[in-house]
Amino acid sequence: MKKRLFAVAAVLTGSYLQAQQSPDSTARTLDEVVITANKYPQKQRETGKVLTVITRQQLEQSGGRTLGEILNTVAGTTILGANNSPGTNLTASIRGASAGNTLILVDGLPVTDPSVNNNYFDLNLIDLSQVERIEILKGGQSTLYGSDAVAGVINIITRKASPGGFHADASLTAGSYQSFRQTVGLRGGSSRFAYSLQYAHYGTAGFSAATDSSGSGQFDRDGMHEHAAGGQTQWQVTKRVQLKVMGRYSYYRAGLDAGAFTDDRDYRADNRDLQTGTSLVYTYPLGSLHVNYLFHYVSRDYLDDSGYVANPYASYSRSSYIGRTQFGEAYANWRLNHWELLGGADYRYTNTFQTYFSTGSFGPYAPPDLRAGLWQLSPYGSLVYHDGGLSLEAGGRWNHHSTYGDNFTYTFSPSYLAGKRFKIFLNLYSAYKTPTLYQLYDPSIGNAALRPEVSSVSEGGIEYFGSGGWRVRAVGFYRDSRHTIQYILTDPATYQAQYRNISRQQNHGMELEASWHQGSWQVTGNYTYTDGKTRSPYDGTGFPLGKDTTYYNLYRIPRHAYNLMVGWQALRQVYLSTQLHAVSRRDEFVYGSAPVVLDGYYTLDLYLEYRPSKHWRLFTDLRNLTDQRYVDFLGYNTRRFNADLGITFHW
Repeated sequence: MKKRLFAVAAVLTGSYLQAQQSPDSTARTLDEVVITANKYPQKQRETGKVLTVITRQQLEQSGGRTLGEILNTVAGTTILGANNSPGTNLTASIRGASAGNTLILVDGLPVTDPSVNNNYFDLNLIDLSQVERIEILKGGQSTLYGSDAVAGVINIITRKASPGGFHADASLTAGSYQSFRQTVGLRGGSSRFAYSLQYAHYGTAGFSAATDSSGSGQFDRDGMHEHAAGGQTQWQVTKRVQLKVMGRYSYYRAGLDAGAFTDDRDYRADNRDLQTGTSLVYTYPLGSLHVNYLFHYVSRDYLDDSGYVANPYASYSRSSYIGRTQFGEAYANWRLNHWELLGGADYRYTNTFQTYFSTGSFGPYAPPDLRAGLWQLSPYGSLVYHDGGLSLEAGGRWNHHSTYGDNFTYTFSPSYLAGKRFKIFLNLYSAYKTPTLYQLYDPSIGNAALRPEVSSVSEGGIEYFGSGGWRVRAVGFYRDSRHTIQYILTDPATYQAQYRNISRQQNHGMELEASWHQGSWQVTGNYTYTDGKTRSPYDGTGFPLGKDTTYYNLYRIPRHAYNLMVGWQALRQVYLSTQLHAVSRRDEFVYGSAPVVLDGYYTLDLYLEYRPSKHWRLFTDLRNLTDQRYVDFLGYNTRRFNADLGITFHW
């Protein structure tokens, strides 16, 4: 990595997500209403929690980018797979946390996949055309949101029903790798009844997922086709009672390869996601009562029918993974003078059904099916005190789990806003992650005696809102996770293995963010430093070390990450921006061997928008302008120079 690039990025640090706002955005940000910090609407300046907002305008000015690419520019956030071949599973990591320790919310409700090892949710299943805004809340948030919210939550807020007449949106985008995207959305209604409907289709020929290290040029292209539809109705039953009903469905098929550096021409994955639910809100003079229900169904089917045999031991294989979640929640908040009280409870039931079959040179192989389920019941509450610039929050959650029993978490968050310019904050959390169904009940390596992973999380810092469009935030963070679950070889001679609560992980670092807006110019950027270690009697492959040993554990997470954006409103109709993304060297885990060091890299992007009227606009998005060759996953390709050209309509 060129040091000069790092130096340039470090001079102007801040968040890309405050980009593309007008010069008075500092004042608006102070008073921007957010919901994720405390589960009820409040001004962002009233919370000391570290929260970042991506608005609808920012999403619209993101060209042909995916949700993963946009989140990758947030300070402290890494979306693994965002720049790999289309259809690569996207997992979110905040501040170096491993997969499944960042909770994804859709409209404030948790969405996980109980059929995967770590419960993470595949971000490919969300199309940006159906998103209104995104709120990223860092730190241990288990008190409000339960399991998996160890490093933070990403709340994806979808397009809402519109009671103000009829509105329509449509877009057409074409780009590199023979990519095409079409979207349409309809919103409308009256003061009593409103609706919102969206549909999106994306197709691309893609490129080879695996790297052709021999240079043969014979690896096939791994493409992707996706359909996503969603809708919501909103009925104002009475002046105080509002009822919402929603449904979302996503499906995509992606081509896969057999593994790192290994092609496979007839291996594919079919992914489906269905969410349906309802929400009842009763508003009273001192607050509101919310009752929510969500049914979530996910399925993943992998088929390798192998006219082209990449694996000599399996000429045919098929596997199926199904996960179901039912989530029910009721909570209420009350405001009284300087106090705000929140109390509620949620219930979660998850189950999975998993099958596998293969045949090859050694004959058929079919391990026992996995059928398992569990439930959790969790009451929680928080109390917030506001007086002038002082804010104090304390809260707790008790979680009762059907397998391991009980655990408890807490939150304590004091902050002070001085003269609407300086905010000082300190956040102390505990958080937890329950064992997954696979870790508990897999017939071969599961362990029903597993306990939850528990974490102590702290963060503190200062935020400055200056005149002339300045905004600066500096945060230091620390996370100590105990009883972390590790795959270990219980008998190295026979390779018998099991999941155990065997290790301890610690992460620490800092985030620096700043933005400056003056006239038609905007400059924003951020810098994140992340470090961590694991202490365990087993190495990363599960092989025994003989004694407790401390080693670096941030595989694929850079110690240093930078983002820098410069935007210019050249004319009333013309907007131009350039984006630099740079990361340092990273360690890549290699089973049975020492880690491989991946080189640092940078990408430079250019976005141009022409808006002749408020009803339509043209844009082009050029990414990786210098055609950098870089690696995010060892043995797999990333996107070289690529571009999108599109048009959007608003009525």
